[in-house]
Order: sequence, then C-alpha cells, then structure tokens
Amino acid sequence: MDYTLLGNTDIRVSKVCLGTMTYGDQNTQADANDQLDYALSQGINFIDTAEMYPVPPRAETVTRTETILGHWIKTKPRDSFILASKIAGPRRGMHWIRGGPSGLDRDNIRAAVHDSLQRLQTDYLDLSYLHWPERNVPMFGQYQFDPLAELDKDGNPIAWVSMQAQLEALDELIKEGKIRAIGLSNEQPWGLMEFLRIAKERNLPRVAALQNCYNLMNRGMEFGMTEVLYREGISLMAYSPLAFGHLTGKYVDDPQAVGRVTQFLGYAQRYKKPGVPEASKRYTALARAHGLSPTQLALSFVYHRWFVGSTVIGATSMTQLAENVSSYFVKLNADVLAEIEQIHLTMMNPAP
Repeated sequence: MDYTLLGNTDIRVSKVCLGTMTYGDQNTQADANDQLDYALSQGINFIDTAEMYPVPPRAETVTRTETILGHWIKTKPRDSFILASKIAGPRRGMHWIRGGPSGLDRDNIRAAVHDSLQRLQTDYLDLSYLHWPERNVPMFGQYQFDPLAELDKDGNPIAWVSMQAQLEALDELIKEGKIRAIGLSNEQPWGLMEFLRIAKERNLPRVAALQNCYNLMNRGMEFGMTEVLYREGISLMAYSPLAFGHLTGKYVDDPQAVGRVTQFLGYAQRYKKPGVPEASKRYTALARAHGLSPTQLALSFVYHRWFVGSTVIGATSMTQLAENVSSYFVKLNADVLAEIEQIHLTMMNPAP
C-alpha cells in the first residue's frame, strides 16, 4: 500500500481509506470487525466515519456506525490507524441528529465532536470534517446553484453561521487535543477558498482535506476544484468511487440485483438521472473488453488520479472488500484511459 501526507499536515494516510457507512444497517459488529482487521492487514491505516452513519440516515439507526467502530477501536492501539469523522450541519428533516442542529455554531460543533469521541471510545479524532456546508449550495445530487434558496418565505436573507465562527470553534478543539486536523465535505470552490482566506487572515486552522464525490460518472471536481487543490496543497478524499454500485456492472447484468440501489428505493438521487444506465453499460463493456472487472476499471481510475489523496471505499461483504483493495494494484494503460475519455466526452458527468 502507498501512503501520502494529509494536506499540509504530518499525518500519513494510506491511499485507500476504509469507509464504514454500512455498519449498523447492512453490516453487523462481527462484519465490521472482520473488515477493519482485514483493512489493517492490507496496509490501510485510514478509517472514515460520521456521526449520522449508517446511510441512508434514519432515526432508528443514527450513530450506530460510530458505536460499532468504537467497540473495535478499544481493542487496538490508537496510534495504529488514522480516524476521521464528520460533523452534520443543518438539514431539513434530520431532527434526530442532535435535535436537528440549527447551524454549525460553536455549541453544535463541540457537541458533535464530544459525542463522536464518546461513541468511538477515543480521546481524539485525527481528522474532523464539516459534513456539508451550512450555507445554500448544491449538493447530494443537486447541481445548480439557486439564489432564491438564500431567502426565507418572506423574501428575507437566511442567516448562517460565519465561516470564521466555524473555524474558531474547530480551533478550540484542536488546542484542547480533541482533533488534529480539519476538513470539508461536499464543498464548492468558493467555500473552500473562503475557508482558506479566513484561516490565513485570522490565524485559524487551515483546511487539510476535502471529501467530495468523484467517479467515472461524476468528474465535476475537474472543473475548477483541481486547480484549487493543487495550488493550495489540499488532499482530495474521493467518495462514492463506484457510483452507488452502478460502476460494478451488477445493475447492467441484472437491474434488480441485490444492492443499495434496490434496497433503499428513492435514495441517492444523484444516480437517478437519465444518463446513468447508459454510462453504466458503456463503462462495463469497456472494462470487460480489456479483461478487467467493471470494479477494477472504476476504482483504478479514481485511485490513480494525480489530485486524489485517498479514496474512500466501502463494502457489505468481504469478497467485495477484497476486490476493492486489490484493485489499487491494477494500473490502466494508455489505451484504456483514452477510451474512458471518449466515453466521458460523449456523455459527460451523467451523475453530477
């Protein structure tokens, strides 16, 4: 396994990161223990979770993932892995997360980290993300910015907690030893640059990592954000590299195959868009024409992009996890990469 530094920090993380968002719903404690032990045995030292997991989020399962992970953590030396979790921001309908946080203010940020540490049975997080921006931005399958969403029903601007206040709260936690580094997730170029500007001007913590969606069907990161990552030294932690299973080929072979798409109907609107089935067929056919599995093609592409620091993978079975990890050692040749670009140029980003 290869390793890289997390942004501008001295935190060394594996190029493959184990995601845990199925623990507590699709996976049991025993499943989780097996996956985590296997990941460490393969040189993966980076584990990703969130207070709202498992996904899809529901009142009856929220926080289970961190609790399950905590049972495993207490049996391991804490310095044997790097642990990241995420702080949920305000979002309509998710009242079961800390009573439905009104914003990413100091009290909510501190409560989120405190509660995560308790469930995870650890004294600190190596990386703490803001799971999504508080302000109005397109995310989770939305792709158009809507200025009208800045206003309430009476036409007045909706207030949101300033980025400076968010950074000040995170700075306190760093100084207290509760977190080592900070990251953003589901963020846009303006937001990342604004966080960086304020941090520089106010001597506040600098963002080290960005966790955004990136896969063969969603390459929006390449429109503007990659330059920011390069010039500012930010690590991209790519999530959803298999596009909710659409890039494994299983739904091409059988649209009713068992998986998150068929188990959680109506979830993940990003992959309900009309171009997704045809893109799945074309990338699946490309992989098989070159003697690769669709999973190998999709994962290798993301794993080895120059701007990807680490890729977050997840699995519901050990067979899936083993293929995901071994795919890191598959390198796509120039012909395959050229054919990927041809598909991309003819049906660009069907799942923004």
